[in-house]
Amino acid sequence: MRILAVDPGSKRLGLAISDPTGTIANPLTVILHISRLLDAAAIAEQAAVHEAGLIVVGQSLDEQGQPTFEGRRADRFASTLRTQTALPVVLWDEAFTTQDARAARIALDASRKRRAGHLDDLAATILLQSYLDTLLFHKPASLSP
Repeated sequence: MRILAVDPGSKRLGLAISDPTGTIANPLTVILHISRLLDAAAIAEQAAVHEAGLIVVGQSLDEQGQPTFEGRRADRFASTLRTQTALPVVLWDEAFTTQDARAARIALDASRKRRAGHLDDLAATILLQSYLDTLLFHKPASLSP
């Protein structure tokens, strides 16, 4: 099953999609923020086009595990997204995804000019890979001999 991830932002929303096995995340695209309802409709359309079975929305949490201001915005966005699709929509802690995306660009020896661009789709990819890794490592052990 493919999984679509959204890294919501106030200017752009980064999207990532998993491979059909649900093990590897890849950057998909960036959507410019228009309004919560139009953004949700565009993401629901992307999920349908790419035959996703689940949508993961990044949510920032504070040190106590409570949603930050941006995290509460992500929660409202996820609620709106649920009105636009029948797919399950889950929130996932996006802690440090943008910083990790910036570090990944530096590790890839991206020029300073290329590093200055947006990191939204890469941040969504890191978010999704975190979600996929958790699923992979928490699957019950096989009962077959």
